[in-house]
Amino acid sequence: MKTIDLRSDTVTKPGAAMREAMARAEVGDDVYGEDPTVNRLQTLAAVRLGKEAALFVPSGTMANQIALRALTEPGDAAIAARDAHMVLYESGGAAALAGVQLVEIGESGSFGPEALRQAVYPADDHFARTRALLIENTHNRSGGRVFPFELLQRVSEAARTLGLRMHMDGARLFNAEAATGIEAARWAEPFDTVSFCLSKGLGAPVGSLVVGSRALITRAHRFRKQQGGGMRQAGILAAAGVFALEHHTKRLADDHANAKRLAVGLAEVPGVVVPAPPETNIVLFQRSDAASFSAALRARGVLVNPVAVDALRAVTHLDVGAAEIDEALAVMRELRP
Repeated sequence: MKTIDLRSDTVTKPGAAMREAMARAEVGDDVYGEDPTVNRLQTLAAVRLGKEAALFVPSGTMANQIALRALTEPGDAAIAARDAHMVLYESGGAAALAGVQLVEIGESGSFGPEALRQAVYPADDHFARTRALLIENTHNRSGGRVFPFELLQRVSEAARTLGLRMHMDGARLFNAEAATGIEAARWAEPFDTVSFCLSKGLGAPVGSLVVGSRALITRAHRFRKQQGGGMRQAGILAAAGVFALEHHTKRLADDHANAKRLAVGLAEVPGVVVPAPPETNIVLFQRSDAASFSAALRARGVLVNPVAVDALRAVTHLDVGAAEIDEALAVMRELRP
């Protein structure tokens, strides 16, 4: 039975051309800084995002956590978008690894300057020192929502006035680029550090990057070592990342088109409600029997994730084309509520 996997864009598998690039990769010991393919990937990432330096790490969670440590000290506070990945899905890393208290604000991944100002603790020894602002773009929990660019500029200006350092969890930053036409470097410009994933929509099997100034990346490098992220002949993995950045960023628009196709079709499925059209590659939809609906779909080869008792998530990616979307919708129409 054919499987159509819409659980996440993390399920993508490297294609033949990417595998060939991995097989041909020149390698060295990256802990010594001697892997030429890792070094090439890091340079490419820094250039694409307009920063001085970059660091290749095994996962997006590690990328975010070492960036947070680079920007803060234990006992600090950081302001984050409500339900951000760094709040919900990183095993309490901000507290356990950075010793940082997170303060959530906003809705659907965004907020304005006034909400930011109100969230900053007073400069008083009774309070944690508010040191950093954490933005997630696109915002996973709200369905891949893009932080409005002009609003983000105003928020970042306010953050600078408040003396805050800034990190962007840009796991799907290139989706924001594809959705808006605004280059990733422009999104990244106000931020001290930015992370992005290679292993989501870009289709590489492993890895994320942290970019920033040379001084901050040097500091992050130490934290990568402490957290067990130093890899040896990692060029085999980095080659997939190079290939992804060179070949897969423009095609993200195809995933967005397929997400819209899916959302339109879902709105016609009995018992299903699509609260809002997707902005990028994540489709959130409602059905009262989410768990059993997901199980019934799985039995027929269509995989989606229930995210609440009455809500589900489907994510489009390079291993799912328009034909597979139509096949999945046909299965969904057969499952009456």
